[in-house]
Amino acid sequence: MQGRIHSLESFGTVDGPGTRFVVFVQGCPMRCAYCHNPDTWEMNGGTLMEPSYIIEQYEKNKAFYANGGGLTVTGGEPLMQLDFLIELFTLAREKDIHTCIDSSGISFQPDNAPLMAKLDQLMALTNLVMLDIKHIDPEKHRELTLQPNENILKFAAYLNEKHVDMWIRHVVVPGITDDEKYLFQLGYFIGQFSNLKALDVLPYHTMGEKKYQSMGMEYRLKGIPPMDKDKLLDKKKAIIDGIKKRRSEEDLH
Repeated sequence: MQGRIHSLESFGTVDGPGTRFVVFVQGCPMRCAYCHNPDTWEMNGGTLMEPSYIIEQYEKNKAFYANGGGLTVTGGEPLMQLDFLIELFTLAREKDIHTCIDSSGISFQPDNAPLMAKLDQLMALTNLVMLDIKHIDPEKHRELTLQPNENILKFAAYLNEKHVDMWIRHVVVPGITDDEKYLFQLGYFIGQFSNLKALDVLPYHTMGEKKYQSMGMEYRLKGIPPMDKDKLLDKKKAIIDGIKKRRSEEDLH
């Protein structure tokens, strides 16, 4: 089973715990306004690779991943290629490699029984899912990504049910995702999950704008400044306040 791969990175440091071997898959149905990898959107692009080849590449530098690192599959959207991931993570498990998926959750289909059977199989091989929740509000999420967020939020609950460790990621964009009301709501939502292990609040940057220009694409956030990193702690605090509120309420019950 070959996968469509955009690129490989040998020494990722922001893609899960430790130093990671990072696989960027090709293909994504999301159209996030701030996406800095629009070249991963096309479903039929990329290079076909065998899972065994990727493990071979990992093994070349495995000493660098031994101290708490491992293998991360990101994209694009990894869960668009379930069969490939199952084979890749089966090989990884045989070599005791820590496995992580960085996903938007957009391809989660709880009513699709065949897909869910494959997803169950994959989750049994997965140590960590980094779930990127773009916006907690349904309408604002659709404006930002051109996709709904209903099944994304259901995916978070599914991960909790399957006892798969989850890191939540959220990009803070000035004037779009920085409203503390919605950040609190996001925290209140994720506060219910016992598998929540980390929260990454990331500042929006404009480094992807030049790529859009080179590809002849419109950059929808043109003119919006990078997020002030000095304000980021306050934004993260709003999410944490929501988590604490949810958990304090549940403790009362």
